[in-house]
Amino acid sequence: MSVIAVLIIISLLIALGFLIAFLWAVKSGQYNDTYTPSVRILFDDEKKKKDE
Repeated sequence: MSVIAVLIIISLLIALGFLIAFLWAVKSGQYNDTYTPSVRILFDDEKKKKDE
């Protein structure tokens, strides 16, 4: 039974770490750009021309 308690505590610590990382990413502005991803598919990538 003690093994289950240890695993639950470890999983809660890992989940808390992911929550902190997500909140840090939101606060630092990683998810502010909502326009660019929706129109990115409309533009062709520029292909480099080889000098021959």
